Parts: sequence; structure tokens; C-alpha cells
Amino acid sequence: MIKQAIIPLAGLGTRLLPLTSVFAKELLPINGKPGIEYILDECIEAGIKEVIFIISKKKIMIKNYFYNDNFYKKIIAKKKDSRIINEYKKILKYKKMIKFVYQNEPLGTGNAVLKAKKYIKDKYFLMLLPDDLIIKHNCSKSMIQIHNKYKSSVMASMSVNRKDVTRWGIYKLNKKIDKKNYFISDVIEKPSINKAPSNKAVIGRYILPKNIFSKLLKQKPGKSGEIHITDAIQSLIDENYKFIAHHFSGKYLDCGSMNGYIKSSLEISKI
Repeated sequence: MIKQAIIPLAGLGTRLLPLTSVFAKELLPINGKPGIEYILDECIEAGIKEVIFIISKKKIMIKNYFYNDNFYKKIIAKKKDSRIINEYKKILKYKKMIKFVYQNEPLGTGNAVLKAKKYIKDKYFLMLLPDDLIIKHNCSKSMIQIHNKYKSSVMASMSVNRKDVTRWGIYKLNKKIDKKNYFISDVIEKPSINKAPSNKAVIGRYILPKNIFSKLLKQKPGKSGEIHITDAIQSLIDENYKFIAHHFSGKYLDCGSMNGYIKSSLEISKI
């Protein structure tokens, strides 16, 4: 069973400037609720028991958000407001399952994952990218079901416009399992339009094997001088590790850009 999740949160959120000049993007409200709480709720519903947040010193406000007990206790003692009491209980529930790890240099998602190495106990773990919200259907839960059936790594997949493939990791599909799942033979980080093997993109949900850490330890920086998780995944595929691309049923929202953030609030307000 998948019981642990890693969530990289150390990024500066430059696509959401000027908001992120003073505020962590993951705490920005989406329809009145911090974005990170949607990710946590997805984890809880999928059966995750422990979540490892990878933050930087510049993002310490994320930790403070979950450790602001004195503030809540004083307010509750004065007001005894049931809404505030329930919000505090929810935060306490989240806090019990969160560990914090630091990535103080922006060296890529692969480097962020490597920071959590000593905490991962089982053969596989879940990783979620907080900019990618998937609503109306729990993507992580569906991926865990696929993993349990095939004992394989699983990554979320979505068809994207061919002209946008340079934004994403792109799959080369292999054997079809069923209408929503394929084994993959390659994953390429941000290929050119001419070299993209398909228009099937990696979306921010991954079930990864623990042995990916050994690849990340040896991996050289790729594009932009960063350690890309897709390069480590490709190394495992080259050694015949099985990876499944799962075409999820939920609705994808990109809340990491200003337009996407505004649209995310509008979409979630309709639910």
C-alpha cells in the first residue's frame, strides 16, 4: 500500500508575482481555502498517512500556518466561534501527518525529492505537485488502485495541445492496458514540438519506486541546470522498470500561473 507522499513546495512561484513576493503561493486562497489544503485532502482520501513537505527557509510561512496554535487558542478562548474551532481542528489533523524537509537551493524537483530520502519507508511513494489541482475525481486514489493491480509505478497523463508540448514532460506510449492506462517506453522533459513522441503529458501526480533515490544521487543537472525527476524516471525505464501512464478522470486546473489561479477559483466555486 502507498502510505507516504512527498509534496515539493520550495519553488518561488514567480509566475504568480507580485502576489508571491510576500506570500507562499501554496497558501493563496482558492475559493476561500488555501491551495495546499486541496492537495492534503486528496492525499487523505487516497489513504495517505504521512506527507513530507519540502520547503525552503523562504517558505517558512507554510510551516507557520500549521504551527500557529497559540493564535488559535487565544481567539477561541475569547470568541468560542464554532467555525474557527472547526478550522483549527482541521489544521491540527493536517499537522499530525506532516513532516518538513528543507531544500534551500532551487535545484529542481529531482533534488527536492532526494531531500526526503531518509523518510521513505516502503517500496513506493506518492508525489504530488501543488500547482496541479485535479478536481471532481481523486486522481491519487485511482493511481494507487492501478499500482496495487499491476505492482508498477504510475504517473498521471493528460492530452495537451501539440503546440504546448514544450511546457511538459511528454510520454512515448508503449503497450495499451485499457482505455485509460498505457505502459510507457520513454518520458522526455520539455521536448521541442518536432521531437515530442506524443501529446500525452505528465501531470503532477507520480507513484515512484524507492530506488529512484539511487538514480537521483548520481544524476547530473539537465535543462536549466536542474535535477529533473523525469530524467531519473527515464533511467529506471531504461532498466526495464515498468511505468504506467494513467489518463485520469478528474478536471485539471493549473493554479501556478495568474490566469490559471483565477480560473481555478472560478471552477471550484461552481462545485
